[in-house]
Amino acid sequence: MNELWQGILRALELLVNFDPEVMAVTFRSLGISSTACVIATLVCLPLGSLIHFTSFKGKRLLVSIIQTFYSLPTVLVGLLVFILFSRAGPLGELGLMFTPILMVIGQALLVIPLMLGLIISALSSLDKTVADTAFSLGASRFQAGILALKEARYAVITSVIMGFGRAISEVGLAMMVGGNIRGFTRTLTTAISLETSKGDIELSLALGFILLIISLVINIALSRLQQVRTSAAH
Repeated sequence: MNELWQGILRALELLVNFDPEVMAVTFRSLGISSTACVIATLVCLPLGSLIHFTSFKGKRLLVSIIQTFYSLPTVLVGLLVFILFSRAGPLGELGLMFTPILMVIGQALLVIPLMLGLIISALSSLDKTVADTAFSLGASRFQAGILALKEARYAVITSVIMGFGRAISEVGLAMMVGGNIRGFTRTLTTAISLETSKGDIELSLALGFILLIISLVINIALSRLQQVRTSAAH
């Protein structure tokens, strides 16, 4: 128990003093996950609108498959990305293995199903008169999609925040395609795993506290958005 208390005190000291290694790992994690979420958002917004406003055979099945991928294991995504970008893989010539770029690609692929499904659900929950009115006034499908996304903006922002939370908290994918290279691809989750195995409890706790703070901020933001959304509805 004494060792745990000493570890907590040391972790707080590292945080208060802005330990360079702790800060570097933190900002790297934020940068990689934020970039992945931006890419996923740019993919999911138009794709979600297209799926929602287009009627085609098998649409319900497609949406069900997307929702099934909500809990897609991170190690499975990591394995697929590893196979594609390894030296023996079809994209191996790009030389992206064990780089932050590949970690961004992997995290984007991981969160796209979650964000896409939530955006489709957000658009589906809108009053149908919104789209019908837009079409009756001569709006194109693109313009109707923009209008619908504006109406569902709180739910869309929620999906982005949830995607970011899933991206920054994963460890399997980051370890497999990033390699956990110090000063280059090491993130909060991979650093916690490594330092714990090495017995550096102080550093592990410091990084864990930061990850906990980020999770807390995400939950507060989601709660705040829900309140704003409820107030706007009334």
